[in-house]
Amino acid sequence: MNMPLPLALHEGCTMGDLILRALRRGGERIAFVLEDQAISYREFGEQLGRMVQALEARGLRHGDAVAVLSSNRPEAFLVNAAGYLMGLRATWMHPLASEDDHAYLLEDSGVQHLFVDPGMFAARAKSLRARLPGRMKLYGLGQNDFGEDILAALNDYAPGPLVSNAQADDICTLIYTGGTTGKPKGVVHSHRVQVTMVLTELADWDWPQDVRFLAMTPITHAAGAMIVAVMSRCGTYVMAKGFDAQRFFDLVERHRITATFLVPTMIYVLLDHPCVATTDLSSLRLVIYGASPMSPARLIEAMKRFGPVFMQLYGQSEAPNCITALHSYEHDPENHPERLASCGTPSGASQVRLLDEDGQEVPVGEVGELCVRGPLVMLGYWNKPEETEKAFRHGWLHTGDMARRDAAGFLYIVDRSKDLIITGGFNVFPREVEDVLTRHPAVAAAAVIGVPDEKWGEAVKAVVVLKPGETVAPEALIALVREHKGPVQAPKSVDFVDILPVTGLGKPDKKALRAKYWSGQERAVH
Repeated sequence: MNMPLPLALHEGCTMGDLILRALRRGGERIAFVLEDQAISYREFGEQLGRMVQALEARGLRHGDAVAVLSSNRPEAFLVNAAGYLMGLRATWMHPLASEDDHAYLLEDSGVQHLFVDPGMFAARAKSLRARLPGRMKLYGLGQNDFGEDILAALNDYAPGPLVSNAQADDICTLIYTGGTTGKPKGVVHSHRVQVTMVLTELADWDWPQDVRFLAMTPITHAAGAMIVAVMSRCGTYVMAKGFDAQRFFDLVERHRITATFLVPTMIYVLLDHPCVATTDLSSLRLVIYGASPMSPARLIEAMKRFGPVFMQLYGQSEAPNCITALHSYEHDPENHPERLASCGTPSGASQVRLLDEDGQEVPVGEVGELCVRGPLVMLGYWNKPEETEKAFRHGWLHTGDMARRDAAGFLYIVDRSKDLIITGGFNVFPREVEDVLTRHPAVAAAAVIGVPDEKWGEAVKAVVVLKPGETVAPEALIALVREHKGPVQAPKSVDFVDILPVTGLGKPDKKALRAKYWSGQERAVH
Protein backbone atom coordinates (compact mmCIF):
# COMPACT_ATOMS: atom_id res chain seq x y z
CA MET A 1 0.00 0.00 0.00
CA ASN A 2 1.46 3.33 -1.08
CA MET A 3 0.61 6.16 1.27
CA PRO A 4 2.25 9.60 1.46
CA LEU A 5 3.91 10.11 4.83
CA PRO A 6 4.73 13.39 6.57
CA LEU A 7 8.39 14.29 5.98
CA ALA A 8 9.02 14.61 9.73
CA LEU A 9 7.43 11.29 10.64
CA HIS A 10 10.76 9.44 10.91
CA GLU A 11 12.85 12.39 12.04
CA GLY A 12 15.35 11.30 14.72
CA CYS A 13 16.07 12.98 18.02
CA THR A 14 19.06 15.22 18.75
CA MET A 15 21.76 15.36 21.39
CA GLY A 16 19.75 18.13 23.01
CA ASP A 17 16.74 15.83 23.25
CA LEU A 18 18.85 13.17 24.98
CA ILE A 19 20.14 15.71 27.50
CA LEU A 20 16.66 17.04 28.25
CA ARG A 21 15.37 13.53 28.94
CA ALA A 22 18.32 12.84 31.24
CA LEU A 23 17.76 16.08 33.16
CA ARG A 24 14.09 15.29 33.72
CA ARG A 25 14.89 11.81 34.99
CA GLY A 26 17.91 12.74 37.08
CA GLY A 27 16.28 15.17 39.50
CA GLU A 28 18.33 15.53 42.67
CA ARG A 29 20.83 12.82 41.75
CA ILE A 30 24.38 14.12 41.33
CA ALA A 31 25.25 14.65 37.68
CA PHE A 32 28.79 16.08 37.84
CA VAL A 33 31.61 16.14 40.36
CA LEU A 34 34.90 18.03 40.22
CA GLU A 35 36.97 18.12 43.40
CA ASP A 36 34.57 19.54 46.05
CA GLN A 37 32.03 20.73 43.46
CA ALA A 38 28.92 18.55 43.06
CA ILE A 39 26.07 19.49 40.71
CA SER A 40 22.69 17.73 40.64
CA TYR A 41 20.73 17.13 37.46
CA ARG A 42 18.24 19.77 38.57
CA GLU A 43 21.00 22.32 39.20
CA PHE A 44 22.67 21.57 35.90
CA GLY A 45 19.34 22.02 34.12
CA GLU A 46 18.90 25.42 35.76
CA GLN A 47 22.41 26.48 34.75
CA LEU A 48 21.76 25.22 31.22
CA GLY A 49 18.61 27.33 30.95
CA ARG A 50 20.58 30.40 32.05
CA MET A 51 23.44 29.63 29.65
CA VAL A 52 21.10 29.33 26.67
CA GLN A 53 19.56 32.71 27.51
CA ALA A 54 22.99 34.30 27.98
CA LEU A 55 24.24 33.04 24.63
CA GLU A 56 21.08 34.11 22.83
CA ALA A 57 21.36 37.58 24.39
CA ARG A 58 24.87 37.82 22.95
CA GLY A 59 23.65 37.10 19.46
CA LEU A 60 24.43 33.41 19.10
CA ARG A 61 22.01 31.73 16.73
CA HIS A 62 21.35 28.35 15.14
CA GLY A 63 24.34 27.27 13.05
CA ASP A 64 26.91 29.58 14.67
CA ALA A 65 30.36 28.14 15.29
CA VAL A 66 31.71 27.85 18.85
CA ALA A 67 34.64 26.20 20.62
CA VAL A 68 35.72 25.58 24.20
CA LEU A 69 39.36 25.54 25.32
CA SER A 70 39.38 24.17 28.82
CA SER A 71 40.55 21.57 31.26
CA ASN A 72 37.96 19.03 32.42
CA ARG A 73 35.21 21.13 34.03
CA PRO A 74 31.41 20.80 34.20
CA GLU A 75 31.22 24.38 32.89
CA ALA A 76 33.03 23.34 29.71
CA PHE A 77 30.36 20.73 29.03
CA LEU A 78 27.68 23.28 29.99
CA VAL A 79 28.65 25.39 26.96
CA ASN A 80 28.55 22.34 24.68
CA ALA A 81 25.18 21.26 26.10
CA ALA A 82 23.77 24.71 25.37
CA GLY A 83 25.13 24.35 21.87
CA TYR A 84 23.32 21.03 21.46
CA LEU A 85 20.02 22.69 22.38
CA MET A 86 20.59 25.78 20.24
CA GLY A 87 21.85 23.98 17.14
CA LEU A 88 25.33 25.50 17.35
CA ARG A 89 28.32 23.94 15.62
CA ALA A 90 31.08 23.09 18.11
CA THR A 91 34.76 22.51 17.28
CA TRP A 92 36.41 20.24 19.85
CA MET A 93 39.83 21.54 20.94
CA HIS A 94 42.46 19.31 22.51
CA PRO A 95 43.79 21.07 25.63
CA LEU A 96 47.32 19.68 25.09
CA ALA A 97 47.66 20.86 21.48
CA SER A 98 50.11 23.57 20.51
CA GLU A 99 49.22 27.20 19.83
CA ASP A 100 49.82 26.64 16.11
CA ASP A 101 47.32 23.79 16.06
CA HIS A 102 44.74 25.73 18.06
CA ALA A 103 45.06 28.69 15.70
CA TYR A 104 44.66 26.46 12.65
CA LEU A 105 41.57 24.73 14.03
CA LEU A 106 39.88 28.02 14.91
CA GLU A 107 40.61 29.58 11.55
CA ASP A 108 39.77 26.53 9.44
CA SER A 109 36.48 25.82 11.21
CA GLY A 110 35.42 29.48 11.29
CA VAL A 111 34.83 29.64 15.04
CA GLN A 112 33.02 32.86 15.98
CA HIS A 113 32.84 32.44 19.77
CA LEU A 114 35.62 30.91 21.89
CA PHE A 115 35.05 30.00 25.55
CA VAL A 116 38.27 29.67 27.56
CA ASP A 117 39.17 28.31 30.99
CA PRO A 118 41.17 31.24 32.44
CA GLY A 119 42.81 29.08 35.08
CA MET A 120 44.93 27.26 32.52
CA PHE A 121 44.58 29.02 29.19
CA ALA A 122 44.49 32.81 29.77
CA ALA A 123 47.83 33.36 28.01
CA ARG A 124 46.80 31.09 25.12
CA ALA A 125 43.54 33.03 24.72
CA LYS A 126 45.41 36.31 24.36
CA SER A 127 47.87 34.80 21.89
CA LEU A 128 45.07 33.36 19.76
CA ARG A 129 43.25 36.70 19.73
CA ALA A 130 46.45 38.40 18.53
CA ARG A 131 46.95 35.79 15.80
CA LEU A 132 43.33 35.89 14.64
CA PRO A 133 42.30 39.53 15.13
CA GLY A 134 38.62 40.26 14.68
CA ARG A 135 37.73 36.65 13.86
CA MET A 136 36.01 35.68 17.09
CA LYS A 137 34.73 36.87 20.43
CA LEU A 138 36.38 35.58 23.61
CA TYR A 139 34.56 34.58 26.80
CA GLY A 140 36.03 33.35 30.06
CA LEU A 141 34.72 30.45 32.11
CA GLY A 142 35.35 32.57 35.21
CA GLN A 143 36.99 35.85 36.05
CA ASN A 144 39.67 36.85 33.54
CA ASP A 145 41.41 39.74 31.77
CA PHE A 146 40.74 38.77 28.15
CA GLY A 147 36.97 38.69 27.73
CA GLU A 148 33.57 38.63 29.38
CA ASP A 149 33.06 36.20 32.26
CA ILE A 150 30.19 34.18 30.82
CA LEU A 151 29.62 32.34 34.11
CA ALA A 152 29.10 35.59 36.00
CA ALA A 153 26.64 36.64 33.30
CA LEU A 154 24.42 33.66 34.14
CA ASN A 155 23.33 35.49 37.30
CA ASP A 156 21.43 37.95 35.11
CA TYR A 157 18.93 35.28 34.08
CA ALA A 158 16.36 33.12 35.82
CA PRO A 159 16.12 29.42 34.92
CA GLY A 160 14.00 29.15 31.80
CA PRO A 161 12.19 26.38 29.95
CA LEU A 162 14.52 24.05 28.09
CA VAL A 163 13.76 23.12 24.50
CA SER A 164 15.86 21.66 21.72
CA ASN A 165 15.92 23.79 18.58
CA ALA A 166 18.36 21.59 16.68
CA GLN A 167 17.48 19.14 13.93
CA ALA A 168 18.85 15.62 13.51
CA ASP A 169 20.76 16.53 10.36
CA ASP A 170 22.25 19.76 11.73
CA ILE A 171 26.03 19.81 12.07
CA CYS A 172 26.76 19.12 15.71
CA THR A 173 30.53 18.84 16.09
CA LEU A 174 33.80 19.15 14.22
CA ILE A 175 36.55 16.87 15.48
CA TYR A 176 39.96 17.49 13.97
CA THR A 177 42.21 14.64 12.96
CA GLY A 178 45.42 14.55 10.94
CA GLY A 179 45.87 13.82 7.27
CA THR A 180 48.49 12.83 4.72
CA THR A 181 48.93 16.49 3.77
CA GLY A 182 50.14 17.29 7.27
CA LYS A 183 47.17 19.59 7.90
CA PRO A 184 44.44 18.37 10.25
CA LYS A 185 41.05 17.54 8.77
CA GLY A 186 37.79 18.55 10.40
CA VAL A 187 35.53 15.52 10.79
CA VAL A 188 31.90 16.66 10.47
CA HIS A 189 29.27 14.99 12.64
CA SER A 190 25.55 15.64 12.61
CA HIS A 191 23.31 15.17 15.62
CA ARG A 192 22.17 11.95 13.97
CA VAL A 193 25.74 10.56 14.10
CA GLN A 194 26.30 11.62 17.70
CA VAL A 195 22.96 10.20 18.83
CA THR A 196 23.81 6.91 17.08
CA MET A 197 27.07 6.85 19.04
CA VAL A 198 25.32 7.42 22.38
CA LEU A 199 22.58 4.86 21.72
CA THR A 200 25.20 2.29 20.66
CA GLU A 201 27.21 2.95 23.82
CA LEU A 202 24.06 2.40 25.88
CA ALA A 203 22.97 -0.74 24.05
CA ASP A 204 26.26 -2.52 23.43
CA TRP A 205 28.55 -1.70 26.36
CA ASP A 206 28.86 -3.47 29.69
CA TRP A 207 27.53 -0.70 31.93
CA PRO A 208 27.06 -1.44 35.65
CA GLN A 209 23.63 -0.97 37.19
CA ASP A 210 24.72 2.15 39.09
CA VAL A 211 27.05 4.30 36.99
CA ARG A 212 29.63 6.44 38.79
CA PHE A 213 32.05 7.28 36.00
CA LEU A 214 35.57 8.71 36.43
CA ALA A 215 37.06 10.77 33.56
CA MET A 216 40.79 11.46 33.77
CA THR A 217 41.34 11.92 30.01
CA PRO A 218 40.27 15.12 28.19
CA ILE A 219 36.52 15.40 27.70
CA THR A 220 37.25 16.57 24.14
CA HIS A 221 38.21 12.96 23.41
CA ALA A 222 36.65 9.53 23.97
CA ALA A 223 35.75 10.03 27.63
CA GLY A 224 33.79 13.18 26.79
CA ALA A 225 31.87 11.29 24.14
CA MET A 226 30.53 9.14 26.99
CA ILE A 227 29.02 12.00 29.03
CA VAL A 228 25.54 11.82 27.50
CA ALA A 229 25.45 8.03 27.84
CA VAL A 230 26.28 8.35 31.56
CA MET A 231 23.60 11.04 31.90
CA SER A 232 21.09 8.85 30.10
CA ARG A 233 21.55 6.28 32.86
CA CYS A 234 21.18 9.04 35.49
CA GLY A 235 24.76 8.33 36.51
CA THR A 236 27.37 10.55 38.12
CA TYR A 237 30.23 11.82 35.96
CA VAL A 238 33.32 12.55 38.08
CA MET A 239 35.95 14.72 36.38
CA ALA A 240 39.66 15.14 37.11
CA LYS A 241 42.03 17.67 35.58
CA GLY A 242 44.54 15.26 34.11
CA PHE A 243 45.75 11.80 35.03
CA ASP A 244 47.63 11.00 38.21
CA ALA A 245 47.82 7.46 39.60
CA GLN A 246 47.51 8.45 43.25
CA ARG A 247 44.58 10.72 42.40
CA PHE A 248 42.90 7.87 40.49
CA PHE A 249 43.07 5.54 43.47
CA ASP A 250 41.86 8.28 45.83
CA LEU A 251 38.86 9.14 43.63
CA VAL A 252 37.86 5.51 43.09
CA GLU A 253 37.77 4.96 46.84
CA ARG A 254 36.16 8.30 47.69
CA HIS A 255 33.34 8.13 45.14
CA ARG A 256 33.03 4.34 44.88
CA ILE A 257 33.64 4.62 41.14
CA THR A 258 31.98 1.84 39.13
CA ALA A 259 33.13 2.74 35.59
CA THR A 260 35.99 4.57 33.93
CA PHE A 261 37.85 5.02 30.65
CA LEU A 262 41.62 4.56 30.50
CA VAL A 263 44.18 4.30 27.74
CA PRO A 264 46.62 1.39 28.12
CA THR A 265 49.49 3.64 29.24
CA MET A 266 47.42 4.70 32.24
CA ILE A 267 46.62 1.09 33.09
CA TYR A 268 50.34 0.27 33.05
CA VAL A 269 51.09 3.17 35.40
CA LEU A 270 48.35 2.02 37.78
CA LEU A 271 49.65 -1.55 37.76
CA ASP A 272 53.14 -0.36 38.65
CA HIS A 273 52.01 1.98 41.43
CA PRO A 274 52.36 0.76 45.04
CA CYS A 275 48.80 1.83 45.92
CA VAL A 276 47.33 -0.75 43.55
CA ALA A 277 47.89 -3.36 46.26
CA THR A 278 46.35 -1.35 49.10
CA THR A 279 43.47 0.56 47.48
CA ASP A 280 39.93 -0.77 47.66
CA LEU A 281 38.98 -1.15 44.00
CA SER A 282 36.04 -3.46 44.64
CA SER A 283 33.52 -0.89 43.39
CA LEU A 284 34.89 -1.03 39.82
CA ARG A 285 32.62 -2.93 37.45
CA LEU A 286 33.74 -1.55 34.08
CA VAL A 287 37.10 -0.33 32.82
CA ILE A 288 36.75 0.77 29.21
CA TYR A 289 40.06 0.91 27.36
CA GLY A 290 41.16 1.77 23.86
CA ALA A 291 42.83 4.41 21.67
CA SER A 292 46.24 2.67 21.60
CA PRO A 293 47.83 -0.80 21.59
CA MET A 294 47.35 -2.89 24.73
CA SER A 295 49.87 -5.54 25.68
CA PRO A 296 48.01 -8.87 26.17
CA ALA A 297 50.46 -9.80 28.93
CA ARG A 298 49.77 -6.59 30.82
CA LEU A 299 46.04 -6.97 30.16
CA ILE A 300 46.11 -10.36 31.89
CA GLU A 301 48.02 -8.77 34.77
CA ALA A 302 45.38 -6.04 34.98
CA MET A 303 42.54 -8.57 35.00
CA LYS A 304 44.18 -10.40 37.91
CA ARG A 305 44.51 -7.14 39.83
CA PHE A 306 41.23 -5.37 38.95
CA GLY A 307 39.03 -8.32 38.14
CA PRO A 308 37.13 -9.29 34.94
CA VAL A 309 35.99 -5.71 34.36
CA PHE A 310 37.76 -4.76 31.13
CA MET A 311 35.98 -3.86 27.88
CA GLN A 312 37.73 -2.60 24.77
CA LEU A 313 36.30 -0.05 22.35
CA TYR A 314 37.51 0.56 18.84
CA GLY A 315 36.55 3.63 16.87
CA GLN A 316 38.02 6.69 15.22
CA SER A 317 37.07 10.33 14.79
CA GLU A 318 35.27 9.46 11.54
CA ALA A 319 33.13 6.81 13.27
CA PRO A 320 33.37 7.59 16.97
CA ASN A 321 33.79 5.09 19.83
CA CYS A 322 31.56 2.33 18.50
CA ILE A 323 32.89 0.51 15.45
CA THR A 324 33.62 -2.64 17.45
CA ALA A 325 33.79 -3.78 21.07
CA LEU A 326 35.50 -6.60 22.93
CA HIS A 327 33.18 -7.20 25.86
CA SER A 328 34.19 -8.12 29.38
CA TYR A 329 33.04 -11.72 29.05
CA GLU A 330 35.06 -12.06 25.85
CA HIS A 331 38.30 -11.38 27.75
CA ASP A 332 39.01 -15.07 28.33
CA PRO A 333 42.73 -15.75 28.85
CA GLU A 334 42.12 -19.40 29.74
CA ASN A 335 40.09 -20.57 26.74
CA HIS A 336 40.72 -17.85 24.15
CA PRO A 337 43.97 -16.02 24.99
CA GLU A 338 44.35 -14.94 21.35
CA ARG A 339 41.26 -12.75 21.65
CA LEU A 340 43.06 -10.42 24.05
CA ALA A 341 44.74 -9.04 20.91
CA SER A 342 41.38 -8.57 19.17
CA CYS A 343 39.32 -5.40 18.92
CA GLY A 344 36.16 -7.50 19.13
CA THR A 345 33.13 -7.66 16.89
CA PRO A 346 30.99 -4.95 15.20
CA SER A 347 28.78 -2.77 17.40
CA GLY A 348 25.25 -1.50 16.94
CA ALA A 349 24.03 -0.58 13.48
CA SER A 350 27.50 -0.38 11.91
CA GLN A 351 28.39 -2.65 9.02
CA VAL A 352 32.06 -3.68 9.03
CA ARG A 353 33.94 -5.29 6.15
CA LEU A 354 37.59 -6.03 5.40
CA LEU A 355 38.15 -4.90 1.81
CA ASP A 356 40.99 -5.19 -0.68
CA GLU A 357 42.14 -2.35 -2.92
CA ASP A 358 39.34 -3.09 -5.39
CA GLY A 359 36.63 -2.86 -2.73
CA GLN A 360 36.11 -6.63 -2.53
CA GLU A 361 35.81 -8.43 0.79
CA VAL A 362 38.81 -10.56 1.68
CA PRO A 363 38.43 -14.18 2.89
CA VAL A 364 38.51 -15.13 6.57
CA GLY A 365 42.05 -15.02 7.91
CA GLU A 366 43.38 -12.67 5.23
CA VAL A 367 44.27 -9.03 5.81
CA GLY A 368 42.17 -6.22 4.36
CA GLU A 369 41.38 -2.63 5.19
CA LEU A 370 38.76 -2.29 7.91
CA CYS A 371 35.85 -0.37 6.37
CA VAL A 372 32.60 0.84 7.90
CA ARG A 373 29.23 2.11 6.82
CA GLY A 374 26.03 2.97 8.62
CA PRO A 375 24.57 5.81 10.70
CA LEU A 376 27.76 6.13 12.81
CA VAL A 377 29.83 7.38 9.85
CA MET A 378 30.76 11.06 9.56
CA LEU A 379 29.20 13.38 7.00
CA GLY A 380 32.66 14.07 5.57
CA TYR A 381 35.69 16.29 6.05
CA TRP A 382 35.10 20.01 6.53
CA ASN A 383 35.72 21.82 3.21
CA LYS A 384 37.79 18.92 1.86
CA PRO A 385 35.69 17.19 -0.82
CA GLU A 386 38.60 15.31 -2.37
CA GLU A 387 39.68 13.87 0.98
CA THR A 388 36.06 12.93 1.67
CA GLU A 389 35.70 11.17 -1.67
CA LYS A 390 38.89 9.22 -1.01
CA ALA A 391 37.71 8.13 2.44
CA PHE A 392 34.32 7.05 1.04
CA ARG A 393 35.56 5.10 -2.00
CA HIS A 394 33.62 1.94 -2.91
CA GLY A 395 30.75 3.22 -0.74
CA TRP A 396 32.54 2.56 2.56
CA LEU A 397 34.43 4.62 5.10
CA HIS A 398 38.04 3.46 4.89
CA THR A 399 39.57 3.59 8.37
CA GLY A 400 43.19 3.16 7.32
CA ASP A 401 43.51 0.15 9.64
CA MET A 402 44.53 -3.20 8.21
CA ALA A 403 42.88 -6.15 9.92
CA ARG A 404 42.00 -9.82 9.67
CA ARG A 405 38.91 -11.69 10.84
CA ASP A 406 38.92 -15.12 12.45
CA ALA A 407 36.34 -17.85 11.89
CA ALA A 408 34.34 -16.72 14.93
CA GLY A 409 34.04 -13.17 13.59
CA PHE A 410 36.59 -11.46 15.87
CA LEU A 411 38.65 -8.71 14.26
CA TYR A 412 42.40 -8.23 14.74
CA ILE A 413 44.05 -5.00 13.63
CA VAL A 414 47.53 -5.88 12.43
CA ASP A 415 48.85 -2.66 10.91
CA ARG A 416 47.89 0.72 9.58
CA SER A 417 47.79 1.85 6.00
CA LYS A 418 48.86 5.25 7.24
CA ASP A 419 51.87 6.09 9.37
CA LEU A 420 49.86 7.36 12.31
CA ILE A 421 51.55 6.90 15.68
CA ILE A 422 49.35 6.34 18.74
CA THR A 423 51.29 7.11 21.91
CA GLY A 424 49.63 7.05 25.30
CA GLY A 425 46.21 7.20 23.63
CA PHE A 426 46.98 10.34 21.60
CA ASN A 427 47.50 10.57 17.84
CA VAL A 428 50.79 11.83 16.44
CA PHE A 429 51.07 12.47 12.73
CA PRO A 430 54.71 12.03 11.64
CA ARG A 431 54.60 14.52 8.80
CA GLU A 432 53.83 17.38 11.21
CA VAL A 433 56.79 16.45 13.43
CA GLU A 434 59.08 16.00 10.42
CA ASP A 435 58.18 19.46 9.17
CA VAL A 436 59.27 20.94 12.49
CA LEU A 437 62.52 18.96 12.62
CA THR A 438 63.56 20.05 9.16
CA ARG A 439 63.20 23.67 10.22
CA HIS A 440 66.45 23.26 12.14
CA PRO A 441 69.37 24.53 10.05
CA ALA A 442 71.46 21.43 10.80
CA VAL A 443 68.85 18.91 9.60
CA ALA A 444 68.89 17.64 6.03
CA ALA A 445 66.09 15.09 6.32
CA ALA A 446 63.99 13.44 8.99
CA ALA A 447 61.63 10.52 9.33
CA VAL A 448 59.41 9.97 12.35
CA ILE A 449 58.14 6.54 13.32
CA GLY A 450 56.54 4.79 16.27
CA VAL A 451 58.66 2.28 18.13
CA PRO A 452 57.53 -0.24 20.77
CA ASP A 453 57.39 1.10 24.30
CA GLU A 454 56.13 -0.71 27.40
CA LYS A 455 54.66 2.45 28.90
CA TRP A 456 53.33 4.39 25.91
CA GLY A 457 52.39 1.52 23.57
CA GLU A 458 54.34 3.35 20.88
CA ALA A 459 56.97 6.03 21.47
CA VAL A 460 57.77 8.75 18.95
CA LYS A 461 61.25 8.31 17.48
CA ALA A 462 62.95 10.70 15.06
CA VAL A 463 65.51 9.36 12.59
CA VAL A 464 67.54 12.31 11.36
CA VAL A 465 70.09 12.96 8.61
CA LEU A 466 72.31 15.97 9.28
CA LYS A 467 73.78 18.31 6.71
CA PRO A 468 77.51 17.79 6.05
CA GLY A 469 79.63 19.20 8.82
CA GLU A 470 76.64 20.08 11.03
CA THR A 471 75.93 18.89 14.56
CA VAL A 472 72.97 19.25 16.88
CA ALA A 473 72.11 17.67 20.21
CA PRO A 474 69.08 15.34 20.31
CA GLU A 475 67.73 17.40 23.22
CA ALA A 476 67.64 20.50 21.01
CA LEU A 477 65.53 18.76 18.38
CA ILE A 478 63.18 17.36 20.98
CA ALA A 479 62.79 20.83 22.50
CA LEU A 480 62.11 22.31 19.05
CA VAL A 481 59.20 19.94 18.46
CA ARG A 482 57.91 20.45 21.98
CA GLU A 483 57.86 24.21 21.39
CA HIS A 484 55.99 24.04 18.08
CA LYS A 485 53.77 20.98 18.52
CA GLY A 486 53.50 20.30 22.23
CA PRO A 487 54.74 17.51 24.54
CA VAL A 488 52.73 14.67 23.01
CA GLN A 489 54.34 15.08 19.58
CA ALA A 490 57.87 15.59 20.91
CA PRO A 491 60.12 12.58 20.13
CA LYS A 492 61.16 10.45 23.07
CA SER A 493 64.44 9.72 21.26
CA VAL A 494 66.47 10.78 18.23
CA ASP A 495 68.74 8.55 16.11
CA PHE A 496 71.20 9.99 13.61
CA VAL A 497 71.88 8.14 10.33
CA ASP A 498 73.83 8.88 7.16
CA ILE A 499 70.91 8.15 4.82
CA LEU A 500 67.24 7.26 5.03
CA PRO A 501 66.00 4.14 3.22
CA VAL A 502 63.73 4.94 0.28
CA THR A 503 61.24 3.03 -1.85
CA GLY A 504 61.51 2.57 -5.58
CA LEU A 505 59.61 5.82 -5.98
CA GLY A 506 62.13 7.68 -3.85
CA LYS A 507 59.85 8.07 -0.87
CA PRO A 508 61.12 7.37 2.67
CA ASP A 509 60.62 3.67 3.38
CA LYS A 510 59.18 3.75 6.88
CA LYS A 511 58.40 0.05 6.82
CA ALA A 512 62.12 -0.63 6.47
CA LEU A 513 62.88 1.91 9.19
CA ARG A 514 60.43 0.36 11.61
CA ALA A 515 61.67 -3.19 10.96
CA LYS A 516 64.86 -2.45 12.94
CA TYR A 517 62.88 -1.55 16.03
CA TRP A 518 59.96 -3.98 15.70
CA SER A 519 62.06 -7.06 14.94
CA GLY A 520 60.27 -10.11 16.32
CA GLN A 521 57.20 -8.11 17.38
CA GLU A 522 53.81 -7.62 15.74
CA ARG A 523 52.90 -3.97 15.43
CA ALA A 524 49.16 -4.10 16.19
CA VAL A 525 47.30 -0.82 16.59
CA HIS A 526 43.78 -0.82 18.07
